[in-house]
Amino acid sequence: MGQVASMIARRANRFNAENRAHRIIEREKPTPAPKYESNLRDMERTLELDPKFVDKLNLKDSHLDTRLKDVYVTSQDRFIARVQERQAAEAAADIKEQRPLPLERKTPDDFEYGYKEPSRILSGRCTLRQALKFINDHQNEPELWPAKKIADEYKLKETHVENILHYFKTFNVYIPDQKYKDTLLTQAKQKINLLREKPSVPDSSSS
Repeated sequence: MGQVASMIARRANRFNAENRAHRIIEREKPTPAPKYESNLRDMERTLELDPKFVDKLNLKDSHLDTRLKDVYVTSQDRFIARVQERQAAEAAADIKEQRPLPLERKTPDDFEYGYKEPSRILSGRCTLRQALKFINDHQNEPELWPAKKIADEYKLKETHVENILHYFKTFNVYIPDQKYKDTLLTQAKQKINLLREKPSVPDSSSS
């Protein structure tokens, strides 16, 4: 049903299209949009200086046309030739080298912290590995690793180190004792058994 309706709509739109197009073309042209006052003032000043300015715009200037025909550009620069020579030399050098393909095709291993650690560390900076190490050292032995000692050790500002130690902590893994866990489970089982073995008290209202 939808295809039939679309086919009928297409034919209705194309019916007598040429005559309708001519009627639209023969209509009066729409009025242009109003101009700004500043543009009108500029046009008035231009017409005062040259009343035939509009006629000159609509006419073809033969002098300008001949000048445009006489204008041409010649270049003596060998830039393109030099670029082509350099490209040909580079291609010849690549052919001479004939670099062999890599023999090892396995995927390289990922880095431990997700990025390649720099070999040289600037003063006032530290890597993620160093930060985790001195945070962990401070958590385990705060008296042995205070903020001042860490700042001297890693060449950092003491205020920065204090902020790092205050706002960042490493996770601690807690593994409960299995014996203590078994004891809690047995105590819970004993309580459940006592509740099950406890005799029920008869209701006095039923007697």
